[in-house]
This record gives sequence, C-alpha cells and structure tokens, in this order.
Amino acid sequence: MQTESGQTQRRVARPHDAASLILVDRSGATPRFLMGLRHERHSFMPGYMVFPGGRLDASDRHMRVYGMLSPHTERNLMAQTVRPSPAKARALALCALREMFEETGMLIGESDLGEPPVTSEAWRGFAEHGVFPSAEALHFVARAITPPAFPRRYDTRFFIAEAQHVALTVEGAFGPDSELTEVRWLTRAQAEAENLAPITRVILGEASRRLDDGLENDLPVPFFRELRGLWRRDEI
Repeated sequence: MQTESGQTQRRVARPHDAASLILVDRSGATPRFLMGLRHERHSFMPGYMVFPGGRLDASDRHMRVYGMLSPHTERNLMAQTVRPSPAKARALALCALREMFEETGMLIGESDLGEPPVTSEAWRGFAEHGVFPSAEALHFVARAITPPAFPRRYDTRFFIAEAQHVALTVEGAFGPDSELTEVRWLTRAQAEAENLAPITRVILGEASRRLDDGLENDLPVPFFRELRGLWRRDEI
C-alpha cells in the first residue's frame, strides 16, 4: 500500500485469536511450570522456550466440554473483545486444552465419563482416550497481543491449570520432528535462565504472582499490547 507521498507502507497484520496453557505442578516445595522448546525451523519464535499454545480452530467452538468456566473467567475473557460471547470464551479455553494435547500429549479433563462426541479430527485424540476436556480446570491469568511490527500476530489468552487435572499422557507428541522438540518442568528460576521471549518472561512472572494471590479469586487480568507505539499493561 502506498501513501500520498508515494512511499510504500506495510499493511499491519490482523492478530489471530489464540490461547496458551500454563500447566503448574505444586506437589513439591517450589512450583514447576511445563514449558517446551520450539523447533529451530519454525518461522514464529524458533528456538524459544514457550508455554504450549496456538491459534483458535473452528472446531474449538463445537467440542463438548465437562464443567463450566467460572463466571469471572467468562466475564474477563469477553472483555475488550470483538463480538464477545460465552461461546467464544469457552472456545478459547478449549483451544488451550487442545493445543496442550497436540504439543505435549497431555489430556486435561475427566476420564470416567465415557468417550466424548467429536465432529472434527482435531479433537479425535480426546475421544480415542476417553477424556472429556475440562473447562473448570482453567483459570484466565493474562492476555497479550503481538506488536504491530511483527508479520504474524496473535491475540493470546493465557490460562493456568494444576497438573493434578492431567487425566492421561500420550507418548510421542514432541521430539526432533515435532513443533516442540522437548518438554520440561521448570521452576521460575530455571525457566528464566532459558531462552525466553520478553513476553514469555513477563507472563511467567504474572503466573507466579497469580499462584500467590489464589487461582480461584476474582482478580483483574493483565492485558499487554502496543498502542500508539507504546507497550502497555492494562487490566481487564
């Protein structure tokens, strides 16, 4: 696109809805977070340690789910969102659960309710292993939009869940030919010594504070984005 002066102006990419899941294990003295190393061949954040996550899929709107999001989680997910609805809030939570399974093999949900009905191949793994995805296991702790300067942008909602909600782990989800080449449980200090993107480092700190403040509490959710060239931390 050209301006009136004839200079070429890059079109700013529209951010895609996405979700990420921070899985935490508090069985020991110090909380440990599940993080994965992105493959060096990926165009987006290659070689970085990240929380599992990805782009919202159409099938996430139709998958059956066990339980409900808490009222404040649903409310905060709909805040400052284009065409907000409870269905979209639930779809974002389901996106986080699906991406966790696809990237780590971990199925979060209930395994004693039979086989969940699926209408998409994206959710076939939950049906094959008899796990209903559980929305009530998730807590909404942060939101961040990739800055306009990036060619690929995401409007990511970060959820946190306790490791005790993992119903089953399927082997083979990560490795040298997968999106994540390895997956590790790391304390905050260990994670901060890894190759983290600045926003991942910030979200790690927010997640740690939320653990201290109580996951069940109705608290403001930090919202990170760039407005008029300035990086901002707002609350929703």
